[in-house]
Amino acid sequence: MENRGGAVGWDGAVNAWHVAGSVYRMGRREWLTETGWRQAYDDGVRTVVDLRHPREALRRDTDPEVPDGALSGVEIVVTPTEEPGDPRFTAVCGPYLNDPAHYLHNVRLYPEKFVEVFRAVAGAAPGAVVIHCAAGRDRSGMVAAMIQDLAGHPDHAIADGYAKAARGINERYRTQGPPHARERYLDDAELAPLLEERGQAVVKFVRELNTRAFLMENGMSGNEVAAIEHLAAGRVPL
Repeated sequence: MENRGGAVGWDGAVNAWHVAGSVYRMGRREWLTETGWRQAYDDGVRTVVDLRHPREALRRDTDPEVPDGALSGVEIVVTPTEEPGDPRFTAVCGPYLNDPAHYLHNVRLYPEKFVEVFRAVAGAAPGAVVIHCAAGRDRSGMVAAMIQDLAGHPDHAIADGYAKAARGINERYRTQGPPHARERYLDDAELAPLLEERGQAVVKFVRELNTRAFLMENGMSGNEVAAIEHLAAGRVPL
């Protein structure tokens, strides 16, 4: 259902992309239909890592009806990347994360949360892993960039990963409208220079962080990090 490094076509999925190896990213999982979950399973997905705070994981009236059995064989792991309302977070990131210039602040505020995220990826059941947040742009973009760093992707690929997701959710805003007043659709004249700036910020983030060193300095073992690197390098046989 995906082109390597490209868009993923699971039914209902919004802003869904291949990241590296057996890792994918997307927006809210509640957007997937029953057919979409079957397609994801057929593509090898066995673990979904939700980066949102649990209070965000609410069904909306516009979400498709999906029977519980549609997720059979897929584990959902909730590992938030932030603490909503934490004044330390809002002082540097604002009310929510929406700029790669703030990724490093987020990671350094909550190293233990990122260790939990990456342990969920490292300990995933054999198969592919999907990481997701709400829009599929910044929280998932932050973690995706770190995974790309572990996979050894060059700067241009990391910047491109951010740009694809930012364009993806921007298109959603064009057709469906933004979720709140702090987001809006941007035409290409405004979006293109913003993506150039923010793509550079994503690359600066991972190069300054050094994902492997950060994870190990904060308690992950070499074997755990190696498991993620293997996942990011390999492909799930279908």
